[in-house]
Amino acid sequence: MKRAAFQDWDYWGRPVPGFGPMDASLLIVGLAPAAHGGNRTGRMFTGDPSGDFLYRALYELGLASQPHAWSRDDGMELRGVRMASPVRCAPPENKPTAEERDRCSHFLREEISLLPRLRSVVVLGGFGWKAFLPLVGVERPPKFGHGVEVEAGGLRVFGCYHVSPHNTYTGRLTQEMLQDVLRRAIAVE
Repeated sequence: MKRAAFQDWDYWGRPVPGFGPMDASLLIVGLAPAAHGGNRTGRMFTGDPSGDFLYRALYELGLASQPHAWSRDDGMELRGVRMASPVRCAPPENKPTAEERDRCSHFLREEISLLPRLRSVVVLGGFGWKAFLPLVGVERPPKFGHGVEVEAGGLRVFGCYHVSPHNTYTGRLTQEMLQDVLRRAIAVE
């Protein structure tokens, strides 16, 4: 169901592909497209408060061409970073299930294999953590936590609280915290 603010929009309403250059050295892994964000716009973290928070941090670090993303054709360009999610469709009630994660995992696995310069990964939230690490050979992922760092499948993987409004509005995740994790990830050689 459309929100009143988006009644005039033609929703994308299909699986949302990854976004960013294929020669990226950093991958950001989320959860799933937001019902009125990526599901509406067709681009990861676009058109919702989570995306606003994330793109602001990327812009501040020189990884994005602008601090906000509203639609697929807004001119946003990412520099050295790509975004993807383990679940490609907006889940019911905005809550992806383990079954959806497992059913869609081959899409994320394939996307990872197509990134020849990938060196580091920032995983947003515990759901993404449990989805991503098995794809790079970690059968028993270590406990998720903000700032946790592990070596997996030749990659440096960083845990970060998700950029959801629940975390950002309450201060559980601040711009400084997010930017710190992103700085550590882009410093990986």
